Amino acid sequence: MRYNFDLNEADSDPRRSPIPKLDVDWVPLTTHPVFTPSAVDYGGSAAPPLRNLLAWDGASRLYFWDSTKLCLHRISIRLGEPEPTSVLAASPSKVLQPDVQLDFVVHKISINKNGSALALVGPGGLCIMHLYGHSSTRDDNTVICRIVRVGPQIYYGGHDVIRMLQVSWHPYSNFHLGILSSDSVFRLFNLSSDIVQPEQEYYLQPVEPGQSNNATSICPVDFSFGGDHLWDKFSVFVLFSDGSIYILCPVVPFKSVYVWESILEIYNDAQSSGLKSANPTAVSNSSLAISWLEETFPNLVRAPDGGDMSVIVTHPCALFDASIALQGPLRRACNNGNEEDISIKGAECEGGAVSLLYNLISKDSVLVTAWSGGQLQIDALADEVQPVWNVGSPPRVRVDPNDNILGLGMICELITGKLSKVKLDQPLDHTVWLGLPPPLLRLAIVDLALPKKMERDSLITMFVDKLMDQRIFALHNGGIDSIILHFLPFTSQSRGQDPNMRTPSVHPVLNTCCQGDTSNPFPLCGFASLSDSFGYSWIVGVTFSQECIVLEMRTWNLLVPVQVSNFLNEGQSAAAVTGEKSESERSEIISKDLLGGPKVVLLPQSSSNMRSVTADSIEGWSMLHQYFKLFHENYVEYAHSVYYELKQHGPRLKRLNDDQQTRLREAQQKLLKVEGKQQALDDRIESAIKLHNVLEERIHRLKNLPGAHKKPLSKAEREFKSTLDHFTGVELDALRISMDTVTARLRRYKNSSKNNNNGVNQQQKMYRRSTYVQGSQISQLKSSLEKLSLLNADNTKKVKLVESAIKSKERNGY
Repeated sequence: MRYNFDLNEADSDPRRSPIPKLDVDWVPLTTHPVFTPSAVDYGGSAAPPLRNLLAWDGASRLYFWDSTKLCLHRISIRLGEPEPTSVLAASPSKVLQPDVQLDFVVHKISINKNGSALALVGPGGLCIMHLYGHSSTRDDNTVICRIVRVGPQIYYGGHDVIRMLQVSWHPYSNFHLGILSSDSVFRLFNLSSDIVQPEQEYYLQPVEPGQSNNATSICPVDFSFGGDHLWDKFSVFVLFSDGSIYILCPVVPFKSVYVWESILEIYNDAQSSGLKSANPTAVSNSSLAISWLEETFPNLVRAPDGGDMSVIVTHPCALFDASIALQGPLRRACNNGNEEDISIKGAECEGGAVSLLYNLISKDSVLVTAWSGGQLQIDALADEVQPVWNVGSPPRVRVDPNDNILGLGMICELITGKLSKVKLDQPLDHTVWLGLPPPLLRLAIVDLALPKKMERDSLITMFVDKLMDQRIFALHNGGIDSIILHFLPFTSQSRGQDPNMRTPSVHPVLNTCCQGDTSNPFPLCGFASLSDSFGYSWIVGVTFSQECIVLEMRTWNLLVPVQVSNFLNEGQSAAAVTGEKSESERSEIISKDLLGGPKVVLLPQSSSNMRSVTADSIEGWSMLHQYFKLFHENYVEYAHSVYYELKQHGPRLKRLNDDQQTRLREAQQKLLKVEGKQQALDDRIESAIKLHNVLEERIHRLKNLPGAHKKPLSKAEREFKSTLDHFTGVELDALRISMDTVTARLRRYKNSSKNNNNGVNQQQKMYRRSTYVQGSQISQLKSSLEKLSLLNADNTKKVKLVESAIKSKERNGY
């Protein structure tokens, strides 16, 4: 079964304008009709499984899978309109309905790079919904889209023996989907050619021969594609349940697109560093890498300089007698030889590894491992990833009748003896191209402090901020946390920052637990990170009750976590914006008790006959004494409290006033500087305008030149041009030498004829006729030489004239 993506339809451009054809209303995203609170029962008091039913195409469209109606909502959004911090959505939204009813519950949706296809992933299936192309419209806002199953013979054979652990789109292809399954096989599907059979299969063997008894305790958990950094772009990082990380390199989709300069960089590095090494192992590994690059990218050999190419397309390739080696497990680097080799799993981490995130930050490749106990293990690669093959283990290749490669499969095993201790102080000659896995530099271990009842079998999903690579979002059943990395080994060193390692800062962004009760969390079922070109970023979350939360992420430090209680019981609004201090965190000048005024004085109860009591009586004195006591306890004491607090806040108010005055003076100084530079800016603008006018006049004059309006050459001009082209390759010096040679021969011939005149006259008479013939030939030769010299002189003048014309045109700007 073959399925081809049709991108020739009128509605196939995923980057088109977000304005729908029908009249729509632009409303805040949190109040969009799609996100209407509803009572959802997810089965008992236990928390539902962690899901992500929200996806963003990176431009202007947000996709949300409705688990109740079993359809996909396509919402056009506007970022930063009308206010820079607002997010508006078009209402009504488009409803994308699958043409076939799904027989599994969708837990995750993921969109490809160009926004043309969406993956619907669940515990019992994987379908691809084609968002554009073949579709039939049922009404104004509903579109029927085609969906197809991926690998039905592998994952849906009537049983659930093989489970999909992770599904991810390849970052350098719009139609390649990577799937890691429970049978320890990583498969790469090409959805544009074949959705039944995978294009590439890699059978992972993380256990060394003879240690198969540990195979049941080590199983794959998650994987992540590498970023655009040297060989990382061809790498796949695989995480296993014990926390060990392995690398597959090189893995490249067939007919994917890469930047020419990045490929040329690693190609030149393999030739300069590997082939010139004194170690035979390094030479062998680099030779295999060069062979693989030349077969995968044939243009490296055809056009070494690249020409005008900016991108390069891969070709199907497989080495004849070598399979990709499984590099790992990655070990922590040691500072000296006295330290012991520490395993990946630290003593601080609890439970098992659940997810992996690769993040490229400037010059650093960061790997973040999430554990079920609520810890995040952050490591950076201390060396570069390089390809490694197992020679003598041929892959299995599937070809067509023309011997073109359609697919390949191979067993990826460990290379024994490669797990030696890695030290940071080793020279490059001891590590480059020797097939050693790159070491890890431990940056930090972050504890998210999840509640104890939530730690068991906790699932954590990690995302990178679209605007700031140093920030990582961790999504779990308790909410969302933000982790900001302040230290990166290579990036901080290149930027000249403080070499001291700073621990990451952790800030709770969203709390989905009920106030005071963390045993019954109310998790999110959707998460997306948005950003625009003006430096604003947002995170969007959707609760299980289908309410939307939009948080603005403007600052590094998120001060106050947003509390999201159970909306089913309380019905509170879910819209909140972070980055501003709450009322309780603002500095109080006067306490709230004093601002509220004195307490209300309640007059003592008295009988009606007490009203006629005189002031000088005992009863009157007693009543007046009670009134004075109440007045003193409330108003006099309140006045003393106000006086004391104002007296105490006097220095503080003075300090605040001085601070404001200082800031005012600084602002005035900056304004004076701006005013001083204003004249210089005006002069520069005026000179730029004058130069612009001069250039415009020059362009106008150049347009009026005869050369600007070229006409076709006439017949005579074409003949003259052909004559000049004929004499272009003629060397004038050689022609002059030939003429001098012929002239010398003629001169010698004349001298010899004069000497022979004193000879026998009889012979001269007998051969008078022949001499006359020779003389005529000589005269004819002389005339030919004269004509040739004249022609040569004429051609020389023409050549000089053409050269002078060309030089004059070059001087005039042609």
